Amino acid sequence: MLLPIYSRPALTIDQGEGCYVWDTAGRRYLDFITGIGVNALGHCHPRITRVIQEQAARCLHTSNLYHHAYQAPLAERLTTWSGGLSRVFFGNSGGEAIEAALKAAKAYGTAHGSGKFQLVSIEGSFHGRTMGALSVTGQQKYRQPFQPLVPGVTFVPANRIDALRAAVTDDTAAIVVEVIQGENGIYPMSEEFLQEVRRLADFHDALWIADEIQCGLGRTGWRFAYQQFSGLLPDIVVTAKPLAAGIPLSAAILNEKAVAAIGKGQHGTTFGGGPLACRVALEVLDIIEELLPNIRETGAYLHERLVQLQGKFPLITEVRGIGMMAGIQLRALAHGVVNSAMEQGLLINCTHDTAIRLLPPFIATKADVDQAMETLTAVCVEMPAPAV
Repeated sequence: MLLPIYSRPALTIDQGEGCYVWDTAGRRYLDFITGIGVNALGHCHPRITRVIQEQAARCLHTSNLYHHAYQAPLAERLTTWSGGLSRVFFGNSGGEAIEAALKAAKAYGTAHGSGKFQLVSIEGSFHGRTMGALSVTGQQKYRQPFQPLVPGVTFVPANRIDALRAAVTDDTAAIVVEVIQGENGIYPMSEEFLQEVRRLADFHDALWIADEIQCGLGRTGWRFAYQQFSGLLPDIVVTAKPLAAGIPLSAAILNEKAVAAIGKGQHGTTFGGGPLACRVALEVLDIIEELLPNIRETGAYLHERLVQLQGKFPLITEVRGIGMMAGIQLRALAHGVVNSAMEQGLLINCTHDTAIRLLPPFIATKADVDQAMETLTAVCVEMPAPAV
């Protein structure tokens, strides 16, 4: 028996190919949630399948006691993608990447002052379900059952520069920011806010940790979401979801400043950065690089169609996001829309009561977007008219 922690519909997925999955009864669904962003290349991508088969016949796991052929090249690729960072820690999940980043920040703070352990995070954020990640997650519903958490965390409203300035002091070790909040309903941080994060981190000798677990690795049409704004570079970037196309792998990418206080034996992992995951990730990054133009073009078309949908139905109050990452704000509970869409062959999800999230695969075409919009139109027609 499974731990009863998931609320799941009566859908059992049997197989997938491209933008589609099939259930055990043989019914097909257009997958616009992609394993919450993990299956960004769709399902059973032929290049990924080939690499998995080849590597599985050679070597699945070597511990981090030894080197293998793919870890260092992947680290080099990720540091190049980051635009200026220099070191990588590989883990298994986004939560593990956040934990590595927080430990780096704590070590940095300890090395630069006895009281420099405070963390600043953003209201509405989500950084994971491990204890450190929960401590900087700005949603009380996730935090409350597990108090007390790591002390010394201050939360400020998203895009509120005045509140950010008031919160960051010389005792701040790190500022933790999702460049685009995912679990909160796809809320982007403004360029001005992120510029101030960078300025305050520099002024107070703190680290900027950019959480790109959901919005990174091509999701916005850029390698990382912060790169849509010129001149911005975090001290630490954490990423995970699509990195190895469904094989568990995450990365914390750090600059020399962030790693200077961490010594040998002060952090580690058993499974993170194994040969299978790293070899697959190298292929994933090659494919994403090729798909960036499609992500931008089809992503822009997706948002154009969603805005048109908003214009037709008072049910929709706002459309947010960029690239293959969209949030739809509703005047009604989102679960009904999600369930109705699933019944009509479209997989999406809701992040909270009135927000829907779409994370289409990077291989999606305008025809796939049109199909999703036809389904959402039919769903909106069926929904009761909201009071406005």
